[in-house]
Amino acid sequence: MTPSTTTWTADELVARYDEVRSHTERLAAPLSPEDQTVQSMPDVSPTKWHRAHVTWFFETFVLADNEAGFAPFQDKYWFLFNSYYEAVGPRYARAERGVISRPGAHDVGVYRDNVDTRMRDLVSSLDEGTLHKLTDTVQLGFHHEQQHQELLLMDIKHVLSLNPLQPVYAGTRTRVAEPDQLGWVDVEGGLVEIGHRGDGFSFDNELPPHQVFLEPFRLADRLVTNGEWLEFMADGGYERPEFWLSDGWARVKADGWRAPFYWAEVDGVWFEHTLHGTWPVNPALPVAHVSHYEADAYATWAGKRLPTESEWEHAVRSTELEVAGNLADSETYHPRAAGPATGRLRQAYGDCWEWTSSAYLPYPGFHPAAGAIGEYNGKFMSNQMVLRGGCALTPPGHTRASYRNFFPPGARWALSGVRLADGGEPTGSDA
Repeated sequence: MTPSTTTWTADELVARYDEVRSHTERLAAPLSPEDQTVQSMPDVSPTKWHRAHVTWFFETFVLADNEAGFAPFQDKYWFLFNSYYEAVGPRYARAERGVISRPGAHDVGVYRDNVDTRMRDLVSSLDEGTLHKLTDTVQLGFHHEQQHQELLLMDIKHVLSLNPLQPVYAGTRTRVAEPDQLGWVDVEGGLVEIGHRGDGFSFDNELPPHQVFLEPFRLADRLVTNGEWLEFMADGGYERPEFWLSDGWARVKADGWRAPFYWAEVDGVWFEHTLHGTWPVNPALPVAHVSHYEADAYATWAGKRLPTESEWEHAVRSTELEVAGNLADSETYHPRAAGPATGRLRQAYGDCWEWTSSAYLPYPGFHPAAGAIGEYNGKFMSNQMVLRGGCALTPPGHTRASYRNFFPPGARWALSGVRLADGGEPTGSDA
């Protein structure tokens, strides 16, 4: 993470803490205790686990080292709610989180209230120097919780999708719109700087800034739509191996892929499950919940390619796009149509995380932080692909031009989509 150059007062830090923490509870509020316990596949975590884990983070990385006479709220919680921090100690198996019936959703709320009270007391009691040193870790906790707010929504979407009652979580149906023509934005190449710069927060995987040489290229001005994806399907996109990477084709055959993740065909009509219900596929909306394998296959079919992460970041920076869009504050919780063409990039932030062709690797000169907190990002820099831009489930203030999300290439439950690229490839490493 970027060392803080902003001075926070205790009152400001507590106010931001309360804002982030209360938002998690608002997201969980529409769910029953039973909803919050279900784990529908190994990649999904129960809602109450997300609520407890982000609380564990503050207890482990802030209170444990700074609270006088510290004692954990409950000894076993350190085992149950540790995600992957080996240096902290053993942890419960991720794929079995759904069998933890206790603590229940209410008891997790009691845990959250206890840690919240202790965090407020601690921050309010610190002298100015100690407060400044601790601010970086507390800020990391804020952004960590925002990541889990997004995951909470992604995960409950999958849980509810398996319920034959087709329960609705929240949000409003996106209006049906007419598909528009795909346009292209030309981007100059050259020697460009990639990575986080400035005084704001960043994760360590966005650092350090470094230079990359790019050939001139073009990016599609909007995301690929459902209507365009239907054309890919109609042309045998899921039946023709010539479009697919070898590993991707193996997944198609093994898992029987024939459409995006939440699509189902009923009497010849394709429907899509969303957090606000199951509806006929809207051809004007961005296609969502496709894997990197599918994104790459579509690009090959279209005679184009996926952008590299450096191209994506440079294009967004060079056109000075505002960090705004269909993010979680719109409460649609689903991608929207691109809107009128402007000659500039549309949907760069929000709607869908955009797959790139870049493997998730360290930037030149990257060094993880010392101690357990250094396990946050660096240990996952293998067998993952980078996504950029944010999605309709991303909290506002939690994305930026340099933000690097990452998932395995076969992941489909994340809210991910496709933007095409064309033109020159970068010279040398993109890392």
